[in-house]
Amino acid sequence: MTPDRSQAAAPSSNGLSSVEAAARWRRDGPNAIQASGGHSASALLVRQFRSPLVLILVIAAVISGMVQQWLEAGIILAIVLGSTLLGFAQEYRASAAVESLQKRLALNARVRRDGEVRNIPFEQVVVGDHILLCAGAVVPADAAVLQAVDLLVSEAALTGESFPVEKRPASPGPAEPPPEQTVFLGTSVRSGTGEAIVLHTGRETRYGAIAARLNARPVETDFARGVRRFGEMLIRVMLVVVILVLIANQLLGRPFLDSLLFSVALGVGLSPELLPAVVAVTLSAGARALAREGVIVRRLEAMEDLGGMTVFCTDKTGTLTEGDIVLTGCLDPAGRASAAVQRLAFLNAAFETGIENPLDQAILKAGREAQTATTGFIKIDEIPYDFLRRRLSIVVETDTPAGERLMISKGAFEAVLDLCSTVAGNEAEAPLTPARRDALEAWYRARGEEGLRVLAVATRRLAPRPDYGMADETQMRFEGFLTFMDPPKADAAQAIADLAALGVSIKVLSGDNRHVVAHVARALGLATDALLTGADIAALKDEALWVQVERTILFAEVDPQQKERIVHALQRRGQSVGYLGDGINDAPALSAADVGVSVEEAVDVARESADVILLKRDLGVLRRGVEGGRRTFANTLKYLSITISGNFGNMVSMALATPFLPFLPLLAKQILLNNFLSSLPSMAISSDAVDAEQIQVAQRIQASDIQRYMLVFGLISSPFDLITFVLLLQVFHAPQSLFQTAWFVMSLLTELAVVMVLRTRGRAWRSRPGRWLVWTSLAVAVVAVAAPYLGPVSRLFGFTPMPPLLMAAMLGLVCAYVTVTETAKTWFFRDVRRRAARGSHARPGVQAANVS
Repeated sequence: MTPDRSQAAAPSSNGLSSVEAAARWRRDGPNAIQASGGHSASALLVRQFRSPLVLILVIAAVISGMVQQWLEAGIILAIVLGSTLLGFAQEYRASAAVESLQKRLALNARVRRDGEVRNIPFEQVVVGDHILLCAGAVVPADAAVLQAVDLLVSEAALTGESFPVEKRPASPGPAEPPPEQTVFLGTSVRSGTGEAIVLHTGRETRYGAIAARLNARPVETDFARGVRRFGEMLIRVMLVVVILVLIANQLLGRPFLDSLLFSVALGVGLSPELLPAVVAVTLSAGARALAREGVIVRRLEAMEDLGGMTVFCTDKTGTLTEGDIVLTGCLDPAGRASAAVQRLAFLNAAFETGIENPLDQAILKAGREAQTATTGFIKIDEIPYDFLRRRLSIVVETDTPAGERLMISKGAFEAVLDLCSTVAGNEAEAPLTPARRDALEAWYRARGEEGLRVLAVATRRLAPRPDYGMADETQMRFEGFLTFMDPPKADAAQAIADLAALGVSIKVLSGDNRHVVAHVARALGLATDALLTGADIAALKDEALWVQVERTILFAEVDPQQKERIVHALQRRGQSVGYLGDGINDAPALSAADVGVSVEEAVDVARESADVILLKRDLGVLRRGVEGGRRTFANTLKYLSITISGNFGNMVSMALATPFLPFLPLLAKQILLNNFLSSLPSMAISSDAVDAEQIQVAQRIQASDIQRYMLVFGLISSPFDLITFVLLLQVFHAPQSLFQTAWFVMSLLTELAVVMVLRTRGRAWRSRPGRWLVWTSLAVAVVAVAAPYLGPVSRLFGFTPMPPLLMAAMLGLVCAYVTVTETAKTWFFRDVRRRAARGSHARPGVQAANVS
């Protein structure tokens, strides 16, 4: 519902009452673009039936019922229903688990309710709520601005425009306020503060309208794209197989319905129909495991991106350093302790209403300890901090009769020094001569080389006016320095080495000056000779930056747009880029990176831009996240590769043998039962152990490599299948039911055995599989061997008891097949390693292991 502004503005400045807010929430629904339950039970259940071959199978079963083959129809429908319900149960459990994890990261809005300020989830914001905005906050709904103090809002999420827009209080009246007096859902506050009244929520917002037009379709990841393309290829192959086998059976004069069911079941047997469920289960299991390690995944597909990361870009403060910044000195231009500089810095930090930052917190803490106060000063205006000026100015007035106005600027040393024309002295100010400038710069450089972060403070006396702007930041007096200490983390060097061992290189992107960045890098064992500053980057064309970024480790004095540009340059060089940031200035780079990483205490816009959230600001936690991502990727790819190769081999064997056999090698219901039983252990692959070598390198899916894997290991089984056919017909003279029984047992056992062989690249007996994989495989193997001897159940599926000698022969063929597959595996993966090594030399920093 979208009432006019007169309705929305009705509540008092105390905001809505809880009773009224609850009533509006029931009337309008939750403040969400998509309805709650986007992964609802009904939607997941319907998705299980989307496969065209499954639908064909259901239709064929219905036809069987129409010709009164009730038993056949019932068995087929039961197996299809069992498979779909298994996939549904696993996906629903996985989505519920992930949803509970992501609730920990839900954004909150600050609103006035019942006359007090409360933090409530975004979904509970309703029309008429008074929302409070500050720097770093994400706007929870479309709202008219009521109050604004230097309120700058980034609307890049809506317009793509990188420069923030200043917002002004809206004029009273029923009309919809103009854009400059409105804040919109999904935008973020760059600086300043404000209060606004909600006009529209959820789908009625401007962002909701755009999302509806675009169907809110998320960006497809490399992994998802690879799986989709491979699935499309499989569907084409399956359709060809269905048509050709159906034609062949009709030419042989076999009943049409039996031929149709066999052909469709054969096609379904080729498909990894539980792939969506296995991917969901594997990813959610990985997400839960990472959550225990302190890593929350906001977007499941980011698991693959995290595992595939080859370059990790991070800020310095709080990640490589302790993040506990301490003000160590307030000094005059000569480097002497100065109470006057300390007071000026305190006034600037205390009156600031824009971006909260640890430097200001350190200044305020030191000021309170020195009992500094703002008594006697009145704030007149503020020129907010931005990442181009790199400074913040406050205009204050004394409460003396003279009412003197004073501008106090604080910021990066070069940015402040460039404003100054004079320097404070012992008794009087002096002109800022080149010699004095050189002396100040030398002092600043020396402190940076000691690892101290240095800010500068300057002042200017002004005539009374209603407001002031950036044009007034000139002809200032240099008052002195502020020095801060933030020591390197004790365990950061080891974390960097651990990431390097995983093939992930570290690059530091910092707004700090080059000397401080180099000092921290030296302490952590990083090379300091490869350094680019923001000024260097600004002078480089994109093509030149593409070349420079790979050999540069340290980037200092960079602004938000340059951070984003560095990320894009690395991606242009074929790297998979991770970026860790927690501030407003990190949002563009977080969005651009392949995997954006933030921390729990980050500003809202940084958390919303990130794919992964660290509950602890620690690179060691990130290392475990990379390992977990690679483990998840490996197990997902393991299922896909093994299932496809096994099903492909069986399909080829039956398709080749069908024209030469006096009967169908398997009934449709037997194929489906085989496929269903062999899929059960696959659900346990998510918990399987992974080879160390697969964790040591970044992996990417390549459909061509999976096809090669499918052909090699799928076709290995075909000669054994054909030998089995000859043995059954020529040696044991097996009639139809015995032939189909023996082939069912043989086929199912080989599929189970090959999982144990191909789940590892090393010798199968040297790698311990996951507990659940072992027990489910053993359970299904017992069912396979017992299937011919279960009386009425066996007869229901067309099975007959097997003579002991025939059972022994089938088990012997399974052992022979396992031996050949183990031998072929050694050759295959030796070639994979050789090709991966060539690829890593051709493209430094990228190593790929493309198949299970």
